[in-house]
Amino acid sequence: MSAEHAPLERPADRPVDVTALLAPPGVHSQWITAVLELTEVALVLVQAQGVRYANPAARRLLAWGDTPLVNHQLTDWVAPEDRPLIAEQLRRRLAGEPGQFWEVQGLRRDGSRFDVRLYGQPVLVDGHPADLVTLFDVSETREALRQAQWNADLLDHSEHLSRSGSYVLGWPEGRLRPSAGLRQLVGTLADAGAADPEAAWAWVAPEDRARVMQAWREARPDEPFQLQHRALGAQGQWLQVVHRGMLQKVSQADALQGIGLVQDISRQHEAEQRVQTLAQYDVLTGLPNRAHFIQQLASRMQIARWDRSAFLLMVVELPQLQELRVTLGHEAAQTVLRTLASRLQQQAREQELVARVSGQDLALMGRAEVELLPDAVHEQARQLRRVLQAPMLVGAAEVLPRCRIGLAMFPGDGQDGETLLEAAEKACALADEAGGVAFARAEAHAHALREMQVASALRHALERQELRLVYQPQVSLTSGAIVGVEALARWNSPRWGEVPPTEFIAVAERTGMIGELGHWVLETACRQWVAWRTAGLSVPRVAVNVSPHQLRRGDLALKVQRVLLDTGMDPRGLGIELTESAVMDDPARAGQALSELRALGVEVALDDFGTGYSSLACLRSLPIDVVKLDRSFVSDVDTAPESMALTRAILTMAHGLGMQVLAEGVEREDQLNLLRAKGCDLIQGYWFSPPVAPQALSERLSEGWRLAAQHLSRDNSQRTLLLVDDEDNILAALRRLLRRDGYEILTARNGDEALRCLAEHPVDVILSDQRMPGMTGVEFLHRAAALYPDTVRMTLSGFTDLQSIIDAVNEGAVYKFLTKPWDDDRLRAHVAEAFRRKGMADENRRLSAEVETTNALLAHVNSQLSAALERQREQGLLLQASVGGVREILDSLPLAVIGVDPDGLLVYANEAAHRLFPPEALALGVPTQAGVDGLAPADGEARCLVQGCHCRVWRYRLGAGSGPWRGDVLICLPLSQEVCHESA
Repeated sequence: MSAEHAPLERPADRPVDVTALLAPPGVHSQWITAVLELTEVALVLVQAQGVRYANPAARRLLAWGDTPLVNHQLTDWVAPEDRPLIAEQLRRRLAGEPGQFWEVQGLRRDGSRFDVRLYGQPVLVDGHPADLVTLFDVSETREALRQAQWNADLLDHSEHLSRSGSYVLGWPEGRLRPSAGLRQLVGTLADAGAADPEAAWAWVAPEDRARVMQAWREARPDEPFQLQHRALGAQGQWLQVVHRGMLQKVSQADALQGIGLVQDISRQHEAEQRVQTLAQYDVLTGLPNRAHFIQQLASRMQIARWDRSAFLLMVVELPQLQELRVTLGHEAAQTVLRTLASRLQQQAREQELVARVSGQDLALMGRAEVELLPDAVHEQARQLRRVLQAPMLVGAAEVLPRCRIGLAMFPGDGQDGETLLEAAEKACALADEAGGVAFARAEAHAHALREMQVASALRHALERQELRLVYQPQVSLTSGAIVGVEALARWNSPRWGEVPPTEFIAVAERTGMIGELGHWVLETACRQWVAWRTAGLSVPRVAVNVSPHQLRRGDLALKVQRVLLDTGMDPRGLGIELTESAVMDDPARAGQALSELRALGVEVALDDFGTGYSSLACLRSLPIDVVKLDRSFVSDVDTAPESMALTRAILTMAHGLGMQVLAEGVEREDQLNLLRAKGCDLIQGYWFSPPVAPQALSERLSEGWRLAAQHLSRDNSQRTLLLVDDEDNILAALRRLLRRDGYEILTARNGDEALRCLAEHPVDVILSDQRMPGMTGVEFLHRAAALYPDTVRMTLSGFTDLQSIIDAVNEGAVYKFLTKPWDDDRLRAHVAEAFRRKGMADENRRLSAEVETTNALLAHVNSQLSAALERQREQGLLLQASVGGVREILDSLPLAVIGVDPDGLLVYANEAAHRLFPPEALALGVPTQAGVDGLAPADGEARCLVQGCHCRVWRYRLGAGSGPWRGDVLICLPLSQEVCHESA
């Protein structure tokens, strides 16, 4: 076979001879060397002895500068963990095996690492094997891959945590490529959709599929849309999802693709539906509640006004429910209520609505009628009442329910839903006198007329100075001194005489006059305080009530400050009292207003505490100085254990938050003594003084008016023992025996006398006989345990009713049972042990209060820290958004902007720069090219030729004059296109 017909050998089969690369300079080798020297591809020629040649690109990549690399080993530039691999590959190349790509960690001269891809090609040099190694810096690519993987993992985790999925929609063919989250959410249906455009939306509920596809058809580029629909889950269940999508361009061309996000909101949707149901319907009966019913009433009234019709409103009251709760239990009462609601629904005709409007009231809204005849309506209600009162079986008992019906008609009895409903409810109170069914009477209209007359007269009363202020003292139970007076408005009308404050203040609030009235009270009280001080009286703080209307205006502190300046009053002499319901209506606004008042030096008191709905979390965050215990608790504090327990809880809570407690409405000495024993700080009420005129108060203050010493709070170190026995000789013997131990001893001969003694004196330990006239010892101790649970109670008797005493001990009413006759030493030891138990209990309560206070403060600090962290996070997000916005602005500029760091590395180039300079000149993270870096002198301006175009170039140093040098910014402005073309 001739030579020209011999088969060609591939380079991999026979190494190429590259001896010319290392030959002496000649014409042929010069242009080869020039090509290798100028190429940007890093080339290294390696033999067994080491490196024979490395071009400039390789030296730059390895940061060796102009230093020769000859006789170095290739493994010197590889991370230690990758050297065995490279040594083995080098051995194979020198043995003539074909090469392949390897990605390893490279080492620069300064020891820094970078990702490098090596490709070795076996060659011959002077007839000896060699390896021509090509090096590619793939750091950016590897970092991009790592970032892409991180983003993908983050997307997977985010979708899993948020129960969501995403997809890419090919446009307009409709191919759907789901994410892992979407496949996990809707199962294999999403995979089927990816392969088959017809099945792309198989996971969408059939009734919603057309709506989803229509949303995509109508979508506009870069305009997101959103809708909710049902989707078939991976386990075959139906999900409620929110579906968001947007069309976007995929390149500079007009090609589009859709990006979709699907999130499972089934739980949220169910919760919203549940909240909506709870907000509008009664849980027990399933009927509309009062608020929803009033809305329906308003709609029916509007329709009736349009067609000039009328309708009947019927309220069915069930007064028997409370009695049933007591006799048959709560569940039985609920059963009766549900049965009556069901009966009323069955009797309702078409277009009639039944609702539960209160705890024991049902309502029926009749349909629109052209005319309502009172007699026919009354007979209809009587027949309905007979049906509702039919016997029913509740458990094993037959119940005969009783109800009464109140009737109101629109438009005669009310022009809005609330008024009409109230008219029917008031009519129920008249039903017993009218045989069970009654119409709304004209008393409501008379009341409205009276209110209008009072409002008109009140406006003139302010102008004619018919109002006056009286002042009720507030007394300290510690010092006995008067520490404050509450200013109370009084109105003596020439027409009606003394108008009750509850009436004219309520009218002022409803008619919007409360602001004017409140300002008058504040200014008058401040001027009176200044007059007292001018007369030389040591006047305590004067407290002024502020209405919710004044608080809601938002300028309360400003108005108080203006009055203080106008009257010349010291702010420390003023107190502001706000009701609990007014503060809790908007705690955030109230907190701001109260903080402003406190900043003025004004004392802040929370009035009527215990009647609203304060939470401890809100109360601890409000700047409150004094909590005023509502008079409803004080009135029966000595007889009702529930009131005593609530009073004690309020005292403990307020003291734990560093607030004082003032009890309103103290009218009896026993109330005073009980409040004093429980640690109340201040009292106010008729027992000490009714509200008095300014002159009378001046006279009493000048006389040193104060609380008597016997009514002041006692020293906590004093120990008091109460002995109860109906035999005088027993009491005398016990007193002689126990007084040597230093106790203060009180005695009583029966249970009633002992209860009075407990109300008048603070007692630590009670020792009671069992058999006494009227009330046994166990009965007395049961009542004492309910009213005074902090006492230690013991019984001492020679007549043992064993069972009752055991029950009392088990229930906690009795601490110990002792028998007569007693051993003196043992009895003294038992009493001493009881006092030690009382002391330990008192100390535990004190420590518990301190712990609660500390916990509350810690919780408050934690909430502040959480808020600070949240603000810091929001600032970080805002900064991130700002950086993104700046980048968008720079990319939109027609100027080329290039950023260079202090090491000469290119760190930023906007879109205009990429259009002006060649790609190899703007490789981020590598040293800048001379043509870029030398465009302008430092901090100067120049004109130069870039890519054949005349440009005006500025260079600015970042940080110059104000901090460390952070690099340079180059701005390049191409001149007109005509100039560029002429230059070319």
